[in-house]
Amino acid sequence: MMNFGYGGLVGVLILAGDIWAIINILQSSVSNEKKLIWIIAVVLLPLLGLILWFFLGPRGGKA
Repeated sequence: MMNFGYGGLVGVLILAGDIWAIINILQSSVSNEKKLIWIIAVVLLPLLGLILWFFLGPRGGKA
């Protein structure tokens, strides 16, 4: 039986948030270099990168 507990649930939520952030980064209209930097930040620092991207990152490219 799989027993995730709260730690597993938090990890899955952070993973989902990171995937959502990466998709939004790729859809933004900023340069490829900035996209790469943001994606690296989100991948290497999952929670901190997600928080930083949410407040400071590029916004959607659909005008």
